[in-house]
Amino acid sequence: MSITISIRKESAGRKIFLAANGLFMAMTVLIIAIPLAKVFIDSFDERASETVFRLVPEVFTLDAYKVIITRRALYQPFLISLLTTTVGTAMSLMITSFFAYALAQRDLPGRRIFLGMAMITMVFRAGMIPLFLVVKNLGLMNSLWAVILPRLVDAYYLLLLRSFFSTIPTSIMDASRIDGCSNTGTFFRIVLPLSKPGLAAIGLFYLVFYWNQFFEYILYIQTKPALHNFQVFLRSLVIETETQGFEGFSFATQSLKNAAVVASIIPVLIVYPFVQKYFVKGINLGAVKG
Repeated sequence: MSITISIRKESAGRKIFLAANGLFMAMTVLIIAIPLAKVFIDSFDERASETVFRLVPEVFTLDAYKVIITRRALYQPFLISLLTTTVGTAMSLMITSFFAYALAQRDLPGRRIFLGMAMITMVFRAGMIPLFLVVKNLGLMNSLWAVILPRLVDAYYLLLLRSFFSTIPTSIMDASRIDGCSNTGTFFRIVLPLSKPGLAAIGLFYLVFYWNQFFEYILYIQTKPALHNFQVFLRSLVIETETQGFEGFSFATQSLKNAAVVASIIPVLIVYPFVQKYFVKGINLGAVKG
């Protein structure tokens, strides 16, 4: 009898916990979803306002998107964003995976020193001015390398991928070496194919970072505006609308701002479904073992 009461009490407590947890998650989703919904809806609203939230546009219009799409000056910045995002993500994944694989080897000479050097950068960062001076002294100013090279390796992603590599059984790698595979061959033929979840998760992080870069272009590419990316172009378009306006269009400036935000996140939304199945698994496995 006492056992039955205990089970019922535990079941009731668990139900309360699940209900509270569900309520908390629902509130969290609403807090995140409402601003996103406002941005999307207002991008189609001719009378969009910063202070008014509507479930449907009051006056539906596509004029804001027409302004963005019909601007021929849009194409080059968009291609530059694609180029820097693709090259930056590929190079970051390659160098981060090399570094992480080396740190995952327990017999690596000076392993603790290299690991400490990586962890120090997570706590102590030089700041904007020292980084600017390094980029300038290396002769990278006014080139796309100035926005790619300084951010090739992120210490957090490095440690996350290192932990993921550590979860791969050493017996598999030992077997490949017995079969005559070199360390390089083991890395490319064994480790990388088994690390798709971790690489996909970190690759998505790098992709979002490079795609959303904005301030770096203004800071490092000062005399060659033709090398500015999609984000900088959208900012200039919004500023131009606020100061001069566009003849023939009656939509609110707020509508163009929101359309610019939607246009900037579309490429990430296109890529995300392809890596989503690896994303959660990559984060969880990489965080279990250090």
